[in-house]
Amino acid sequence: MEEHNTKGLGNNDEEIEVRYSNFIQDIINDDMQTQKYGGSVHTRFPPEPNGYLHIGHAKSICLNFGIAAQNKGLCNLRFDDTNPTKEEDEYVESIKTDVKWLGFDWEDRLYYASDYFEYLYQCAVKLIEMGKAYVCELSADQIREYRGTLKEPGKESPYRNRTVEENLDLFKRMRDGEFEDGSKVLRAKIDMTSPNLNMRDPVIYRIMRATHHKTGDKWCIYPMYDYAHPLSDSKEGITHSICTLEFEDHRPLYNWVLETLDVECKSSQIEFARLNLSYTVMSKRKLLQLVKEGHVRDWDDPRMPTISGLRRRGYTPESIRDFCARIGVAKSNSVVDLALLEHCIREELNLKATRVMAVLRPLKVVIDNYEDGLVEEFEVPNNPEDPEAGTRKVPFSKVIYIEQDDFCENPPKKYFRLAPGQEVRLKSAYIVKCENVVKDEKTGEILEVHCSYDPGSRGGSAPDGRKVKGTIHWVSADHAIDAEVRLYDNLFNDPNPGTDENIDFLDQINPNSLEVLQNCKMEPDLKNAKVGDKFQFLRLGYFCVDSEDSKPGAPIFNRTVSLKDSWAKISNK
Repeated sequence: MEEHNTKGLGNNDEEIEVRYSNFIQDIINDDMQTQKYGGSVHTRFPPEPNGYLHIGHAKSICLNFGIAAQNKGLCNLRFDDTNPTKEEDEYVESIKTDVKWLGFDWEDRLYYASDYFEYLYQCAVKLIEMGKAYVCELSADQIREYRGTLKEPGKESPYRNRTVEENLDLFKRMRDGEFEDGSKVLRAKIDMTSPNLNMRDPVIYRIMRATHHKTGDKWCIYPMYDYAHPLSDSKEGITHSICTLEFEDHRPLYNWVLETLDVECKSSQIEFARLNLSYTVMSKRKLLQLVKEGHVRDWDDPRMPTISGLRRRGYTPESIRDFCARIGVAKSNSVVDLALLEHCIREELNLKATRVMAVLRPLKVVIDNYEDGLVEEFEVPNNPEDPEAGTRKVPFSKVIYIEQDDFCENPPKKYFRLAPGQEVRLKSAYIVKCENVVKDEKTGEILEVHCSYDPGSRGGSAPDGRKVKGTIHWVSADHAIDAEVRLYDNLFNDPNPGTDENIDFLDQINPNSLEVLQNCKMEPDLKNAKVGDKFQFLRLGYFCVDSEDSKPGAPIFNRTVSLKDSWAKISNK
């Protein structure tokens, strides 16, 4: 794998590191040597505005913009909006937001396939005049039946040999709206015996009365993607059209369109393996189903693999770009372990996130021999990994909160947290010893723990040098703020949801993917936490302020990722 540093790739001329595997760059190097495109490189990121972008699209964004920057070329953002029944302005705006958030800038090169509708229509007219396209009246089922199979050749349509004049007349009348939806299509005349089913007279135009998000009701016929895509690339001067692997069988049709029409720029299509991530689904149809049926709150639900969902969960552009660089670019499909994505955000937040103390499931602790009304402040580092991060002061008083899991009335062996008669170190404060427990007389629930503290252990060190193995975090009860915390886990229980045709992927949803905790106890300074702030809750994980539901003075915290890093263990084996 090569590593490259580029400048001018991102917003505000920021420097972004781009790393990618060799095979696409090798192709570009060969084209540069032969001056195939005059030594230039021009790519594009061409999303269909029929849903929100997900982590798989992030890989394509990084690749297309990265390849262009590495070769001192250009990259366009183009919306392939050829299906008005599924496209919305909401999706257009979300895509633009996501691309910019990832750190990439298309500058003045924002395009839409719908910008070329008239051009695409005239190209279709030219194909008819060349005897390379015809109007067909077979139904969709009949076209499918006539197409044949991988083992049997297709059968020609009875309308295949219409005259040029008849086809021109019918196609114009299709545009004028004379015919019902689905009654006629325009098909390319190629080869019904081709071993590639995509070359067996594919449909290139269909009648569809639907309001387009950009052109309104101007058109009632719309080009098919496989026809519009190569011509849009050519129109924009795209040199290298980088697609995912499922378009490999479509490349002969891509080339046929460009060569038959003899366009000036004959773009080269290059395929790479799409990103498949464990414990997620990447199908837009399935993601839309999750949203529409209420299995998640919306496209930006932090359990979704969408870029907006990852952003709301606390992932950063840098971590996602790092992830895309690490997985590289391959020619064969595979599944990437979600643990690698989590590892990337942990690595970044470990260096940048402020350490704070938060108690998610509070248990009251009273320090009996601590002076009533006394408040001390302990100076604690904001981030031991960052010498420039400084320190802050945390208040301490007679009554504190600790995690319920940090106390055990009947502890097992090697339990080093708080237990009857056992000492524990309070992070940056004192050593305390459990003296007794107060329980609810009816339920037996532990209501509070009473401790004594060693006044000589300020800062957590025993004056006589005795060893105290356990260290736990805490929050002063008199100073703590209450906050809501949302603990997110994988949306699916199965590492490969939706791959078994006999199992509905919805049945693989993890019922415990979200746990909402109310009245968690936080350091007082966290009351002023703002959207975009990220923290490490000591011993608990990395958290961020929720961007949608938080209010000034009342932040809600989302868990981005736990502290446990399984990928680090895997990669070190």
